[in-house]
Amino acid sequence: MNLPPVILASASPRRAELLRQLVPEFRIVPSNVPELLDDQLTAWEQAQLNACRKARTVAKRFRDALVIGADTIVCLPEENKLFGKPGSIQEAVQMLKQLQGRTHAVITGLCLTHYRLNKQTVCAEWTDVRFHPLTEEQIRRYLDLVNPLDKAGAYAIQEHGELLVAEISGSYSNVVGLPLERLSEELRRWSR
Repeated sequence: MNLPPVILASASPRRAELLRQLVPEFRIVPSNVPELLDDQLTAWEQAQLNACRKARTVAKRFRDALVIGADTIVCLPEENKLFGKPGSIQEAVQMLKQLQGRTHAVITGLCLTHYRLNKQTVCAEWTDVRFHPLTEEQIRRYLDLVNPLDKAGAYAIQEHGELLVAEISGSYSNVVGLPLERLSEELRRWSR
């Protein structure tokens, strides 16, 4: 692909690792924009809004780069209940208790933007994830192995996810935090 210089507007090592599969060379410039959770918006809208806020903040500083912003939200769609990153271990326990034994959605919003070209693409990817029924002891054992505080929904499928996840339907990389299949499509459209 023939792309302008690429910047990932994220400090997530998981996203950087995934992006390297598509774009060998890019800069990492975290946006440091606080993620918003607004119960007036759907998870789909929320993820795209946060991705845009991150990408645009960085694009204003790097006007000739293609900036990629992403935001992942876990939700129970039937209740429009959104799960961002937990603020404490106790909050992580509560999140996992609510998700255990149920199917939830993992939605990652993407924003690809180029300030100087005044061009932007916004999209999102949805993956259904079903958790095993879990006891509080199983939840605590998982949290002893994984730091949940920087993870939407308090878990990481790639870090001992087999202890929680019974089944996924959709993009695995989306659950990790960057939907490679969708991003690959969008990058091909941006290729000169």
